[in-house]
Amino acid sequence: MPVALPSSDPDLTPPSAEEVRWLCRGFVSASAPPRGLTPTQRLLMAALVPAMTGFDATFDGAPIEPDEFASGLARRTLQFRSRIVQKMVLLALILRPLPALVAERVAAFAAELDVREEMLAVAGELAKGNYALAAVDFDRNGYIAGWRPEEAAELHTSGTLSSAWELAVDDPALAQRWADLESLPQGTLGRLVTGLYRARGFVYPGRPGSAPPLLAQHDWVHVLADYGTTVESELEVFAFIARANDDPHAFSLLAMIISLFETGYLRNGAGLFEAAPGHLSERGMAARVADALRRGALCPGSTDFLRIDWFTIADLPLQAARQHFEIPDKSAKARRAGSVSPWEPGGITPYQVEAGMRMAASLGIDYDDHDTAHVG
Repeated sequence: MPVALPSSDPDLTPPSAEEVRWLCRGFVSASAPPRGLTPTQRLLMAALVPAMTGFDATFDGAPIEPDEFASGLARRTLQFRSRIVQKMVLLALILRPLPALVAERVAAFAAELDVREEMLAVAGELAKGNYALAAVDFDRNGYIAGWRPEEAAELHTSGTLSSAWELAVDDPALAQRWADLESLPQGTLGRLVTGLYRARGFVYPGRPGSAPPLLAQHDWVHVLADYGTTVESELEVFAFIARANDDPHAFSLLAMIISLFETGYLRNGAGLFEAAPGHLSERGMAARVADALRRGALCPGSTDFLRIDWFTIADLPLQAARQHFEIPDKSAKARRAGSVSPWEPGGITPYQVEAGMRMAASLGIDYDDHDTAHVG
């Protein structure tokens, strides 16, 4: 029977070292396959726990049943419990194959905590090998489940988009709005975003070959939060975006990107991305993703970075834009692990360099992989 949420005087304090040990027992008991945590699960948990709580993860606690675990969180709010369940789901989703036993155990913990986590349906389908149904569940139960075309004014498309990840490749007004950012002063957020596009040969929304307008929203976050544009950096960006948003559905964005770039459960996603498995398992990536989650969590309030009207703040200097959202700096640990900006070595892929060079040649300008100064 679910442990009821506190009717009064909930515990809003940060977890103590003792409670963190309790949480770790739950994480392992819920998400470990029969032979124990996999190396990637252990790395991710070892990175996540200190990043989010300030205490090291522990792995030597006795197994715990869902009802006992939930009883220990009786005074915790729904939001706190939901975040714990999401960590359990995340640890489960990086398993391939995902054992049915693990999916069922995580669901049992969620039920006892009185948490309804929509990504449990995805985990259940993945455990059954129903990958196509799982892909449907990402859209049906995740971030874009509540998509309303009439609410997409911040995308500035000339016409109505019938679906969240729909392309807009014949919208001259939209493309011109993006191109006009090139006339902003150097060092402003909007000008730097155009530099990001130029250096990589990205096409502005509204033109053939461009990304869906909703997905293009996350390109601003690459600049704002100081992340490159490699697959590894995409994991960081979406971890940051997902955690900054208090809507539980935002977690599906991180679940989606993990299913694209770690397990390959999804063949494609967000109207553009193609599967490229194995990247979360790479050295240092657990620390980078954990730090991105930490930074998102520390942004005050709840911010949906995919639904910002970026053009209203495009003229802010970059540092002022970061201060506007109160974005904390990256940790030294994440930087040592390889987290880079769009302008540092390793922040751009060879393919993107080649695309940028082709675009520069077509425009008759010199190529610059830091293309932040050109005004077309």
